Amino acid sequence: MLIFQPLSHWNFSQLTPVHAARSTQSAIRNPQSFTLVPIGVLMRLLGSIVTAVALFTGGEYVADPTASIARFAIDDSYDNRQQTAPFDVRALIAAAQGAPPAICLLAARSLPGYGWGNWSDAPATPLSGLTTAPDYRFEKGSLPEADVQFLLESLASEDACVREISVRLLGRQKGANVASGLTTRLTASAVPLREVAAFGLGLSESPGAVEPLMRALRDAAPGVRANSAWALGRMEAGRALSPLMELFRDDADKVREAAVSAVGRMDSSSAVAALLRVVQQDKAASVRRVAAWALGGLEAREAVAVLSGVLSQDSDAEVREMAAWALGSIEDRKASPALATAARSDADEDVRETAVWALGSIEDDASADILGAIAASDRISRVRGMAAWAIGHVRESGKAPAGLVQLLKDESDETRKKAAWALGQIGDATALPAIKEALRLEKDADVTRALIRALMKSGENSESTFKELLDSSDPQVREAAVRGLAGRGSHNPWPWPMPRPRPFP
Repeated sequence: MLIFQPLSHWNFSQLTPVHAARSTQSAIRNPQSFTLVPIGVLMRLLGSIVTAVALFTGGEYVADPTASIARFAIDDSYDNRQQTAPFDVRALIAAAQGAPPAICLLAARSLPGYGWGNWSDAPATPLSGLTTAPDYRFEKGSLPEADVQFLLESLASEDACVREISVRLLGRQKGANVASGLTTRLTASAVPLREVAAFGLGLSESPGAVEPLMRALRDAAPGVRANSAWALGRMEAGRALSPLMELFRDDADKVREAAVSAVGRMDSSSAVAALLRVVQQDKAASVRRVAAWALGGLEAREAVAVLSGVLSQDSDAEVREMAAWALGSIEDRKASPALATAARSDADEDVRETAVWALGSIEDDASADILGAIAASDRISRVRGMAAWAIGHVRESGKAPAGLVQLLKDESDETRKKAAWALGQIGDATALPAIKEALRLEKDADVTRALIRALMKSGENSESTFKELLDSSDPQVREAAVRGLAGRGSHNPWPWPMPRPRPFP
């Protein structure tokens, strides 16, 4: 069901580009990139597209009579509901014709894909470089042949919005007619048509498209080569490995990036040597970053020395960050010295945080004291919190580092919670006085429960302490105390932070 939400609920400052390149400037943040639209026209366009979306999904359109402006959202139940009526493709495309870029993306992102990338990381889509919109969802289902042909014809439109929506609709179809139509257009004279055809073949993942896409890797247009590489990566087409690796020397950055990403998804150790060259020598930071990601995904132990050098020497912080992530994924203790250096002294807080995460993932007890020093000294709270998490991984008994105990007084609730969790992991009885003092002063309920867990796992057996906890007015505190007394130390919280950056190119 379509329901309305305040337009202010759309947090445009958090939206990411359709194009995977992180350097692309947002159309919303860069008003010079498109013409501002009067609010009345904007609302009419929104209404047209919402109406088309409603027709497409077969859903209900529910208006808020008190609303002063058009407001809408799409209910999450679509994915679990059968389509009740056929939708009107022509109405959808007519609504898209001439729409402002930001509005067009609201519709285009209503046609997401499945699996990695969600189709939003293709190198050259018709709306590349513009800001994405909330990810509304459409039902999958077979389209009538007439609609398929109409959408295929629409790929030649001069309107980027029409091409974008048409290819996303086609990408959800698995029929031979779709693959055939897209393959035919892969050799068209118009570059935009060839680009969108390669994009569409990647979306539909037709096995018969592998050979045509491999030929398209030699296309004169960078966008076609990049999209063809991206499509072959989505298909994990192993026989395309060699021609994809040849693109590692392509003149266009986006082509090299797409090729490296595609090779990284094929899980082939034969690509390691070439990836090592790219991560050290490619002129584009975005390409070096993806090469580091690929080496981490391959868990290539022979890459540890090179990635350690990249972590310490690369000029780009995002490359260093991904090198740290890759070393943590490989989990080789030979990387510990380089990671420790980065965790202590890299100028970028994201690099330090990811290096700390990697040290925790490697689980080398020798890193505990270094992590304790970072917990005590780093100026960024989330880095200190990650250090607490890492200590809880590398040291599961023995002496708790002083820096970890110090974090019980940290300004951040999340960091204090992770410190309490880590102290519970270690079970150091000498930390009991600090844990008791922190518990006496703590105001946050989650941190309090973590401290109770730490108290129990560190050997607390004072009758007065138990009585105080069991007499608490907070039922969650009483529950945590009962669980602890019963020997069930598995209660919340369990802070398991994810690596930064996410392991996606």
